[in-house]
Amino acid sequence: MQSEGVPNFIGSEVRLLVQGITGRQGSFHTLQMLKYGTKVVAGVTPGKGGLEVHGVPVFDTVKEAVDETDANTSIIFVPAKFAFDAVSEAILNGLNPVVVITEGIPAHDTLRFVKMANNYGTRIIGPNCPGFIVPGLTKVGIMPNQYFKPGDITILSRSGTLTYEVAYNLLKAGFGHRLVVGVGGDYVIGTDFVEFFDKILKYDASTKAVVVIGEIGGDDEERLAEYIKRSGFDKPVVGYVAGKTAPPGKRMGHAGAIISGSSGTAEAKIKSLKEAGVYIAYKPSDIPEILREVL
Repeated sequence: MQSEGVPNFIGSEVRLLVQGITGRQGSFHTLQMLKYGTKVVAGVTPGKGGLEVHGVPVFDTVKEAVDETDANTSIIFVPAKFAFDAVSEAILNGLNPVVVITEGIPAHDTLRFVKMANNYGTRIIGPNCPGFIVPGLTKVGIMPNQYFKPGDITILSRSGTLTYEVAYNLLKAGFGHRLVVGVGGDYVIGTDFVEFFDKILKYDASTKAVVVIGEIGGDDEERLAEYIKRSGFDKPVVGYVAGKTAPPGKRMGHAGAIISGSSGTAEAKIKSLKEAGVYIAYKPSDIPEILREVL
């Protein structure tokens, strides 16, 4: 088992390509990732080849960027209407993983590029996500640098802002973070909780406990509960489900956060997770105390 460094299912050494680097968000977060120590080796904006952003060379195409810099990972900041083309270009040029920050991508576009990624063996993180961070090593995303430090608690979350709140609460309580991933808040995402749990079980001895931040809508948490029961996942899991007071039929913040009929409610998710042996937190601030008790 790999016990240190970047978990091998994330990518052993990130050489990052920023698609949409010359835009406001792309440029801002490139600088933050560079400050964190991430190896940002290239950017791509069609028609802007030859420029530099914070010292990072910009190319017109992903192929040119990969050929020149050996980039192996992509982060996508392009507008939603161009996202399918950008993600497809990353997949076809062998970048893996591909972290899709963009929100508002039409579900049929996401379905198409997720299917393509599966055919090529590419891991998609997102869309509509804050990316991932391996504290002390690398950050591929938009998470605030100051909320994370190296440790052995992995956080997997459907919510960006709750990720930061929980990470900060853990930090104040003396816990560090092994890996923190925002899996995305859309109804269709590339890599779900189950896939991450399976990789942690098989490949990541350094994770001592997992915190799962779920939310209403979809069935990700229910499927995770079934996986935990079926797989014999043997690390402690603490779960928090956001949206307990949300009215049925109303979308809450994320495209995936909508209750339809009796499915997708916080109560149903909490019940499933409890039955799988997950320790339930009813407030984000409860999570550090529960971890103290179970570790």
